[in-house]
Amino acid sequence: MDIRSSEDETAVEAVPDVFLSQLASGDEMSVQQFVIDPGAAVPEHSHPHEQAGFVTQGEGVFVIDGEERVVSAGDSYVVPGGESHRVENRGDVPFEGVDIFSPPRDDPAWRD
Repeated sequence: MDIRSSEDETAVEAVPDVFLSQLASGDEMSVQQFVIDPGAAVPEHSHPHEQAGFVTQGEGVFVIDGEERVVSAGDSYVVPGGESHRVENRGDVPFEGVDIFSPPRDDPAWRD
């Protein structure tokens, strides 16, 4: 069993005001923590990984195929692998939570 504390991981500023931390990673999935500051956005992208998430603070707006979907603290979501999406924080507080990717994202490009 592998245990990691989020305090032991250094967040990377993947795009301006968007901070990601790679946490635990296994054979079938990986866990990533995110913090998106007010006014910041993750640009449109896709990846082969199925992405399930849980929001711990704030509110984010996912845009998928032109449709906006709002997620708030306490909500969970799933983005299918290969589906283009972006997320924006239009609120006044950081949008925070965790994402689980399957298959695992062992070495995401934003870590470079």
